[in-house]
Amino acid sequence: MATKAASSHRLPPTALTLKQFMRRQQVLLLYRKILRAIRQVPSEADRKYLQDWAREEFKQNKSATEEDTIRMMITQGNMQLKELERTLALAKS
Repeated sequence: MATKAASSHRLPPTALTLKQFMRRQQVLLLYRKILRAIRQVPSEADRKYLQDWAREEFKQNKSATEEDTIRMMITQGNMQLKELERTLALAKS
């Protein structure tokens, strides 16, 4: 019985560290921002293409675990988001 009680307080083997949790939150926030920006694309065909592209990019990199690699991908994603936002702003003006 004592073993069962002690093991019920342990975290599951897939529990994230605080750092991993924070990084995951950054990635999810970036993903949501990109999808929000894509919603502003006037052409439905372009919007669909960009949504599929974003979804595929994030899906391909889902299993990345190397901290430096993830940080680099977040930086690249933020740069692509800024570029998309600039393009949308220019298209509106």
